Amino acid sequence: MGTRLGRPFPKPLTPLVDGRTIMKQQMENILQVFGESARISVVVGFKMEMIMESFPRAIYIYNEEYDRTNTSKSLMRALASSFDGGVLWMNGDVVFEPSVLERLKKDVEADRTFVSVNTSTVGEEEVKYKVDSQGTISELSKTVEEALGEAVGINFISSRDKSSLLKNLELCQESDYFERGIELAIESDGLKVTPVDISDLFAVEVDFQEDLDRANKGLER
Repeated sequence: MGTRLGRPFPKPLTPLVDGRTIMKQQMENILQVFGESARISVVVGFKMEMIMESFPRAIYIYNEEYDRTNTSKSLMRALASSFDGGVLWMNGDVVFEPSVLERLKKDVEADRTFVSVNTSTVGEEEVKYKVDSQGTISELSKTVEEALGEAVGINFISSRDKSSLLKNLELCQESDYFERGIELAIESDGLKVTPVDISDLFAVEVDFQEDLDRANKGLER
């Protein structure tokens, strides 16, 4: 809904300095890296008609409880409606350069579950992570202490792990972020999630006006 940005429209439709919206640059980056065969599904809720009219060729999944549930329930709907195989998903407010997806592409093609991370910053309000002795993620939430970095908001669940994540998203509370579903799958099913470092690449999750300003500066480079 983008209430913290104070706009009267869905946050993915926020205009950027280059004339595109957040969602348009995401769509273009996906198609540039994965080609026209990419099947793009969008979970909608708030003022969904505006998004659907802007991108009429996407596949839409409606979260009818968008105003009282968190991202765990939107991702749950997305995975339940997904095609066979793994699923790459991103939050609807991430501004990034195509090279981010280029780096992640090999893990997608290898069908390896991952969370993209930034190790150069650890924001208090951001989702943070820690790893175990094997280098896979052991904790993933906003309350992680002594974190190694923060999650960027672009992730992948493999074909073999999708059912586990879906099951645990169903167990999440309505207020939970989807990262809680990942934590539950790690705890109950031994899900292995690799952190993929993209700290050297441009990626900004837009929550506040200062984030949008930073994203626009990055696009002007």
